[in-house]
Amino acid sequence: MLTTFQAMAKKLPGGLQVEAQSRGFKILMDEPEELGGTNTGMNPVEAVLCALGACQSIVVAAFAQVQNFTYEEFHVELEGDLDPDGFMGLADVRPGFQEIRFVMHFKTNESQEKTEAFVEFVERTCPVGDCLANGVKLVKAGVVTH
Repeated sequence: MLTTFQAMAKKLPGGLQVEAQSRGFKILMDEPEELGGTNTGMNPVEAVLCALGACQSIVVAAFAQVQNFTYEEFHVELEGDLDPDGFMGLADVRPGFQEIRFVMHFKTNESQEKTEAFVEFVERTCPVGDCLANGVKLVKAGVVTH
């Protein structure tokens, strides 16, 4: 059974600021000054990295016990390569990430082999990672003018 999640993003009056919201929670996004913004929030591609890291962290926390994996602390470092010239229209290059890398850090007494097996489970289970690795069909459901 499919569950539908919803969000809305609204351009704010200042610079390139955007307020995104879902279920009553809000995120303010912007661009760095060198990309035309006012640097008042992370930009959308940074939010994508954060969403991936948050999703991986949630999978770790939600499934460790069921997977018989114990740990004291967890964090993940993420980075992605993107050529801003694609976004700015200055070059004929892809505007999105060309690669995203992450390093998972566990404070655990588990073996390296068991930790790596658990990380493979996390990678198979993380919805955001699945969206990024396998792509998602984007459907323009309409354009409304007022």
